[in-house]
Amino acid sequence: MLIKQSSDIPSSEITSKSGYMSRRKFITGAAATGAAVAAGFYLRSTDETHVVEANNALPGVIKSPLSTTEKPNTLQDITNYNNYYEFSTDKYEPNGLATNFRSRPWNVSLEGLVKKPKKLDIDTIMKLAPLEERIYRHRCVEGWSMVIPWVGFPLSALIKAAEPLGKAKYVAFETLFAPNQMPNQKSGLLAWPYVEGLRMDEAMHPLTILAVGLYGEALPNVDGAPVRLVVPWKYGFKGIKAIVKVSFVENMPPTTWNRMASNEYGFYSNVNPQVDHPRWSQAKERRIGEFLKRPTLMFNGYSDQVASLYSGMDLRKNY
Repeated sequence: MLIKQSSDIPSSEITSKSGYMSRRKFITGAAATGAAVAAGFYLRSTDETHVVEANNALPGVIKSPLSTTEKPNTLQDITNYNNYYEFSTDKYEPNGLATNFRSRPWNVSLEGLVKKPKKLDIDTIMKLAPLEERIYRHRCVEGWSMVIPWVGFPLSALIKAAEPLGKAKYVAFETLFAPNQMPNQKSGLLAWPYVEGLRMDEAMHPLTILAVGLYGEALPNVDGAPVRLVVPWKYGFKGIKAIVKVSFVENMPPTTWNRMASNEYGFYSNVNPQVDHPRWSQAKERRIGEFLKRPTLMFNGYSDQVASLYSGMDLRKNY
């Protein structure tokens, strides 16, 4: 079933909760498969997908005025097609492999150049600021995109709790290292654990959030439970999942994909249709659920809010 996208669909026409939580069958048959392959994405039958059931609603979630007006992708789209290399390089396998991942109890340590180093449990973290639904565009460096209704709060709330020192110019993040739960961490595919980083002004920007939920429910394992980073104007690999450490540092921290292939993945990783990946164009993207490609927007459509962060920078060099 193809999902129509529109920037002017009224909220009354957005898929209901019962609708997005219901099981859908993917298109099957030779003709449909051929069309899907030609479009550059793949459809799988329902026995190969996993549906996340609604059983962990987050209370007191408010709507954010910073949301896009575009219609979100379905919960099944979001939880069955994603990158989570700690579990698998396949787009569809992580949901099943992450089913038994233990996201409770969970602690995140705040350390480095801060006045108040501390370790916070996830329940305390979720009370640092009101939880908001933020419907954000998501753009993957591989050329696909989604619109995702995250539930979270500004990263700035966590940063303020740590009280970083003046010398702290960057914020570094680290994912849980647990090969017994994350099977691909047993491989040498990447240097584990996964690490990422932001410049302090990027981290403090109102659009940058820590997501703890999706579609009003607690964050599914496959999407980075229990807490992940979301920076909507950057490519998706900046959105580090299952965060256990946040460090405040003076110098630009290493990031996993930049360390892996620095000529392909820069530290900033801003969505820029004018700068191609060395192996493919970034000029267009395919929204999951759509057949045709659409033009990629500068900063993923968030130019008005974030372009000033990079004033005077050469965005072809600082990619």
